[in-house]
Amino acid sequence: MAEGGEDSDARLVAAAVSGDRAAFATLLDRHYNRIHALAWQLTGSRADADDVAQDVCCVLVEKLAMFRGEAKFSTWLCGIVFNACRDLQRRRRSFRGLTERLAVVAGLTRGPDGRDLHDAIWVRSAIARLKPAYRDAVVLVAGQQLSHAEAAEILGVAEATISWRMHEVRRMLGSEGDGA
Repeated sequence: MAEGGEDSDARLVAAAVSGDRAAFATLLDRHYNRIHALAWQLTGSRADADDVAQDVCCVLVEKLAMFRGEAKFSTWLCGIVFNACRDLQRRRRSFRGLTERLAVVAGLTRGPDGRDLHDAIWVRSAIARLKPAYRDAVVLVAGQQLSHAEAAEILGVAEATISWRMHEVRRMLGSEGDGA
């Protein structure tokens, strides 16, 4: 993912904060796929992932100066994406219901394309019944291959909590496979 590693990211961040547009572009090129993939895993929709990724790229210009290097840049960036997805979900909840029903009745919305539908079924079948805390841990640890410590930092919980949640998810999913 990061060709030059975290040291290279730190240099690029410093240069971008100083106004080097090429450094900022390089950071975006290096990390865009991860931004989009995490957004897709969290939202379950390619269109929403596109929107979140675009929003993250725009706010990154302002937020980049807040990067302190206390965590890996990629972990810090995952936190921004995670929060952007949560913000999207909060905004959606406030408008959901009547707005969605009216849009379908008026023919203003279309169903997802085949790729979205297939991917959404796959994602939902694996994690749909999980409580949000478990789902968030799974997406960050299994989906983004973050360490338990990195996921804990993003979610604002103890590392042991993430370990326990992952253990519980394995147990729950394992008991479903046993026919229980």
